[in-house]
Amino acid sequence: MSGLRAERDGPVARLTLDRPDKANALDDALVEALLAAVATAAHDGTRLLALFPGAKNFSAGFDFSDAAAATDGELLRRFVRIEQLLQVVWHAPFATIAFAHGRNFGAGADLFVACDVRVAAPGTTFRMPGLRFGLQLGTRRLAQRIGNDAARTLLADSSTIDADRAVALRFATRIAAPSEWAGLLAMERDRAQALTAEAAMRLRAATVTDTRASDMADLVASVTVPGLKARIAAYRSAG
Repeated sequence: MSGLRAERDGPVARLTLDRPDKANALDDALVEALLAAVATAAHDGTRLLALFPGAKNFSAGFDFSDAAAATDGELLRRFVRIEQLLQVVWHAPFATIAFAHGRNFGAGADLFVACDVRVAAPGTTFRMPGLRFGLQLGTRRLAQRIGNDAARTLLADSSTIDADRAVALRFATRIAAPSEWAGLLAMERDRAQALTAEAAMRLRAATVTDTRASDMADLVASVTVPGLKARIAAYRSAG
């Protein structure tokens, strides 16, 4: 089971993260399913890709449940695949929107940030603790969203932010209850089709800064520092 439900509604590709027993944590199967779904959407006429939470939250981030048994090389491969997923969402040739509720962490929060429109339900929280165990993932993308100073503070402090703070920082674009999400999706669907697909792609290419090579280099450098598994274990034991 991939943990992903993919549906199509006209020009909208709707992807629902559905691992309720793991709080939608990003394991191999879910990451590969998301990568495949985004790749398909890039060639099937999709104009808006929507990410939804199928559990009590959007995503708990990287699935650490088997990290202790994994080799350093396996952990590196898994983090690289997550970075590749974040990159294809950030540079997707169509509009993207994510809806979140509950408590969200790490790479799950990065996936939310990678989308153009980011809707958080009241009571939603986000935390990005990767640097607590030496992982550098998505720093430049976050800085582009919320500014260098705010990104540096948020990542260095590993602080939890609520929906109000997320909107104030531009981490999220708006707060809306789940009962409002269908209406917002319809509005963004219409907005995504206001330009031709070609014009929309040109606009994105001209306005989305491409830092893919540097982002990947930063990630690999941080993961390959010796002692990753020990750092992860220490982070998890500290709560």
